[in-house]
Amino acid sequence: MSEDLNLTGRCMCGAVTFTAIAEKPSVVVCHCDMCRRWSAGPFMAVGCQSVTFEGEENVSRIRSSDWAERGFCSKCGSNLFYHVVESSDYQIAAGLFDDQSNLRLSLQVFTDAKPEFYEFSNQTKMMTGEELIALFSPAAK
Repeated sequence: MSEDLNLTGRCMCGAVTFTAIAEKPSVVVCHCDMCRRWSAGPFMAVGCQSVTFEGEENVSRIRSSDWAERGFCSKCGSNLFYHVVESSDYQIAAGLFDDQSNLRLSLQVFTDAKPEFYEFSNQTKMMTGEELIALFSPAAK
């Protein structure tokens, strides 16, 4: 049984719309310093494949590390995605989806970087930055 979700969404002003497929209705929260500076709080995203953007000319991309870029709408500034450049997968900002009713918070990463002033009550898997990097580093494969 597949959990694949066909999703649609848009930025705040509608200059960028998208369609995407998510294998799981899973929201991941990143507490790293970079995501918190970019989002003014933890970045909540859904892992998606087969992403198609309409209004691509309004998508600005910034290379945020040697391996990843972040995208935002150049018209309204909405954060759109985190994308590992060598991959076709996107982490699309959870708040952009037209229908969020099937989404469930499932994982928090960089929990060791989370500031003390907030806490989620959801019971999720939690990983430190070191655990996450070890999972995806070339040495782990």
